[in-house]
Amino acid sequence: MEIKAKFDHYNINVSNLEKSIAFYQQALGLKEVRRYVPEDKSFELVYLGDATGTFLLELTCLADHPQSYDLGENETHLCLRVDGDYDEVRKFHKEMGAVCFENEQMGLYFIEDPDGYWIEILPAQ
Repeated sequence: MEIKAKFDHYNINVSNLEKSIAFYQQALGLKEVRRYVPEDKSFELVYLGDATGTFLLELTCLADHPQSYDLGENETHLCLRVDGDYDEVRKFHKEMGAVCFENEQMGLYFIEDPDGYWIEILPAQ
């Protein structure tokens, strides 16, 4: 199967969300472009971008999760946005046995490569 996807953003897992936001705003000149807080308010994801909006950095604080999930030794992961049929790509990855985590509320899933690195897969915007 040919999968068409583009780089969407880069995720960094941090230990102190607000301190990290301040650091990336000062050090890289990034600005907060959006936050995601689920209905149960169990965690926050913060997205930072440059002035043109072409660069996105996602900060996640795993300590905020009431039920932690194992990211292994990964402190970062790539996020890809599928340009084609998202459901077909997800079905393909499930058949491969590569899907390691799904979140239907957020509309995404993760696949794991042979070295244990996670790649977040998102549908086209």
